[in-house]
Amino acid sequence: MEILNQFFSDLSGLLWGWPMIILLLGTHIYLTIVLRFPQRYIFKAVRLSVKRDKEATGDVSQFASLATALAATIGTGNIIGVATAIALGGPGAVLWCWLTGVFGISTKYAEGLLAIKYRKKKPDGKIIGGPMFALEYGLGWKWLAVLFALFTAIASFGIGNTVQANAIATLTKETYHLSPYITGAFVCALTGSVVLGGVKSIARVCSMLVPFMALCYVAGCIYIIGVNADYVLPAIKLICVSAFTPQAAGGGFIGTTVMMAARFGIARGLFSNESGLGSAPIVAAAAQTRNPVRQALVSSSGTFWDTVVICAMTGIVIVSSVLAYPDITFDNGAVLTKVAFSKIPVVGTPILTLGLLTFAFSTILGWCYYGEKAVEYLKGRKWVLCYRILYIAAVFLGSIMNLSIVWNIADCMNALMAIPNLISLIALSGIIVHETRKYLWRERLDRSDEDEFLMEREN
Repeated sequence: MEILNQFFSDLSGLLWGWPMIILLLGTHIYLTIVLRFPQRYIFKAVRLSVKRDKEATGDVSQFASLATALAATIGTGNIIGVATAIALGGPGAVLWCWLTGVFGISTKYAEGLLAIKYRKKKPDGKIIGGPMFALEYGLGWKWLAVLFALFTAIASFGIGNTVQANAIATLTKETYHLSPYITGAFVCALTGSVVLGGVKSIARVCSMLVPFMALCYVAGCIYIIGVNADYVLPAIKLICVSAFTPQAAGGGFIGTTVMMAARFGIARGLFSNESGLGSAPIVAAAAQTRNPVRQALVSSSGTFWDTVVICAMTGIVIVSSVLAYPDITFDNGAVLTKVAFSKIPVVGTPILTLGLLTFAFSTILGWCYYGEKAVEYLKGRKWVLCYRILYIAAVFLGSIMNLSIVWNIADCMNALMAIPNLISLIALSGIIVHETRKYLWRERLDRSDEDEFLMEREN
């Protein structure tokens, strides 16, 4: 087992090295350029995300689709991950993480567009889609579509399930001295009560949970920023300067180079917002929308909230806290985040605990949907119930197991998911630009696919 763990650890380091970072960031920048900076439409995207499109076809509303994607995306990476990036790469890592989110908006837009463009309606009227359909029907590469679905199904049991369940069990044990067996049984039952109801049940819970958990966490961040008001501007200046200038150790920070800041900041940003990973398009395909571009815009707002807003606030909170309390020392990101939130009297630790618990649980729900759609693509609908039962059981196992090898396997599967998805985005970029021109640049967002088809026929 130790040899196997080392193998996946080495493979994970290889897959998530500079080549993958360059590929992902390069795709972000390429799509930003060819799509003429879709980031400028972000506020239009936010407005669309809360507007129900009653004339459209789909299984869930655009907001429910976005909430489910955010549930799977916003997780411990936004809290602990940013702090870890700062601990390893210095305060400059925050700026690189933020820039990755800004450019990642374009990739999430493109993923959402292809999800709607190539989604399929099943005989029972339900919608199914995702990168596997773009690969099969857009490019004709069925074998690559199968590999993507396989990697997604495996990854769902790792980063989306057992790892999150273990985080919940560990946190409740450390904070409330609760046995992991009790926590595991409770989370297992809670997960089962939601996921057995299918996408509508998952989307309904996520639609309630995501806004609540995000508001609580953001409120805590705003409070800390207010307490550290005198150090906020110096913190922002330090973040910007150290992103491009080597920093000596001091003031609570370790010594870092520009390459360290860029590497850890970019890597954490990519992990956090999942732009390019190919997971979010699976639920985007179920959205009620009248044309691909409307959902593309809604999907892009997910990266905006996840990285541009939440990760940035987390970074400012941590850096300003280190400047305000120079005696703070840390060995890892988790400790650094706890110290920052402990500065909120009485409610600081509960807010952080509640945020971590709800973020982790919502990730379990979101990734269940991703995994079951991958299984449905591979084996058909009859295997979905079997998958759900195994997924629920894995929640309990994850709560009581040592998961070092699971982390490494999950990281490998996530990287292997991203590669075929990025291939489809680049290879189908012409289609993405064509659809964007037809609906967005020509200001036809209110048109449906059927309207456009009839107009083209008449012409």
